[in-house]
Amino acid sequence: MTKKKAETKEHKELPKEPVKATFSKERVLTESSDNARELYNQSRYGNLLDDGRVQLSLIEALYLVDKKKLVVYDSRNKEIKPEFLLKKSQKSEPNFWVRYCVYRDIRNRGYIIKTALKFGADFRIYDRGVKPGEDHARWVVFPVHEGSTLTWYEFAAKNRVAHSTKKRLLLGIVDAENDVTFYETRWLRP
Repeated sequence: MTKKKAETKEHKELPKEPVKATFSKERVLTESSDNARELYNQSRYGNLLDDGRVQLSLIEALYLVDKKKLVVYDSRNKEIKPEFLLKKSQKSEPNFWVRYCVYRDIRNRGYIIKTALKFGADFRIYDRGVKPGEDHARWVVFPVHEGSTLTWYEFAAKNRVAHSTKKRLLLGIVDAENDVTFYETRWLRP
């Protein structure tokens, strides 16, 4: 192997520095850097702002912190630990942990998952290799804790939302060990 090829290969294998971000009012804003934009361009984390920064949701930020791809700082430039970020997130969203477990499971499986508030669901999921804007999401997801109850009316409403948006419905059931089991439902004509 020539020296130039060895240097190129070695350069690609160097670990990337985590992206720096600031916690601000239930959102996390990254620095304006190539690594931050790459988070957006490669895996569609957050929303790309005009100034080159990426705005992340609390769920996305916690996931990236857990993966060592993001370091979050407060307004005094002091690093925020993952436990504190989780605590702040749970304070603003009571169902945060259940939603995070589903988000983490889907991301770990290699799918892009985004919010789906305009569809009346928690999340939408794209097929592997598909980015938002290239094609439509295939599923809408409703995270549910195994101990919670869901009436048939609520279940029918969730199914109707999925059907009306031409997506498949996934229920992400989070158990006591924080494992997630997914159930896909859809309308069938007898």
